[in-house]
Amino acid sequence: MKETESKKRTDIFYLAQEIIESGKRLSRNDDLSFFKDCDLNELCSGADLIRKHFSGNHVDLCSIINGRGGHCGENCKFCAQSAHNNTGCDVHGFLNEDTIFKAAKKNADAGVHRFGIVCAGRSVAGEDFEKAISAFKKMHSELKIKLCASMGFLTQEQLEKLVEAGVTSYHHNIETSKRNFPNICTSHTYEMKIETIKMAQKAGLNVCSGGIIGMGETFEDRIDMALSLSELGIKSIPLNALMAIPGTPYENIVPLTEDEILRTVAMFRFINPEANIRLAAGRKLLSNSGEKAFNSGASASITGDMLTTCGTTTKDDKELLLKLGREI
Repeated sequence: MKETESKKRTDIFYLAQEIIESGKRLSRNDDLSFFKDCDLNELCSGADLIRKHFSGNHVDLCSIINGRGGHCGENCKFCAQSAHNNTGCDVHGFLNEDTIFKAAKKNADAGVHRFGIVCAGRSVAGEDFEKAISAFKKMHSELKIKLCASMGFLTQEQLEKLVEAGVTSYHHNIETSKRNFPNICTSHTYEMKIETIKMAQKAGLNVCSGGIIGMGETFEDRIDMALSLSELGIKSIPLNALMAIPGTPYENIVPLTEDEILRTVAMFRFINPEANIRLAAGRKLLSNSGEKAFNSGASASITGDMLTTCGTTTKDDKELLLKLGREI
C-alpha cells in the first residue's frame, strides 16, 4: 500500500487531476522534491492541464514603462539600475505625463490589458509621487486599460492614493526564497517585501509578485519562492530568467537552459494553479519566444521591452499566441 501511495504522490497526471478535480493544494507539508527530477515532458503536460482548467485559453498581456530610471540606492546584485553597479544604464528623472500617456495609449490600442509605471529607487515620494498620481488619473479617465504601479516601499497612505487614482495592481517582487534573499540584496530585507505586499493587499490592490531565477539559487529555493507566493495569495506571478548584465556582480553567470526554465514554470503552475504565471525577462533564452513555456503552465506575459533588457514585441506575441490557439 505504501508503494502505491508513494507512486500516486509522484505521478504527475494523478497530481494534476487532484489539483483540478479535488481542490488539492500543495504546501510545505508535502514532499515536493520530485519536481527537481521528474520527467520534464510529463511535468509540463500536467502543468498545461492545470493551466487549461483554471486560466483557459486567455492570455493576460501587460506592458511597462520606466517612469524613473537609474541611480537606485539599493544594492540588488542583478539590477542594471543600482548605483552600486557600473552598467551605464539610462538615468533620468520622472517622465513627463504626456510621454507616459502616449505609451499607455499605444499599448491600449494594441490590445494590451495592463500598463504599469515602474520606478527605480527604494520608494517614490514628494513631487515624483504626485506626478505619478496625476498620470494615473489621466490614464484612468481617458483609456480603457488596467493600471499597475511598481514603486518600491510605499506607505499605506500612498498605496491607498494609488487606488483612488485608478490603479488596480501593485507590482512588488519577492525575488527569491527567504533563505537566498540576503545573497542578492542587503540594503533591504525579505521581510520588508512581505510587509509591503500585505499593505498593498490591505489597500485593495491586486499584487503582482514573483522573482528571478538563475541567480545561483537552488531548485529548492525556487520551490520555496513558489510556496511563499501561494501563501500570500498572489494571483499574478512574473517569472524572470536572469539575463546577465555587464557591470553587475552576475555578469559572468551561466544562463539557465530552456529545460531548467520550463521545469520552473511548470512547478510554479502546480503550486499556484489559479494564478497567472507570467513570462517576463529572459524569454530570449527560450525557443520561439517561449512557445514551449506557454504549453507548460504559463498563462500571461509582459510584452514589449523590459526595463533594461530586450523584450518581445506585442505584434510578435499576438502572432505566437494566436498560432497556439490562445485568446488575447
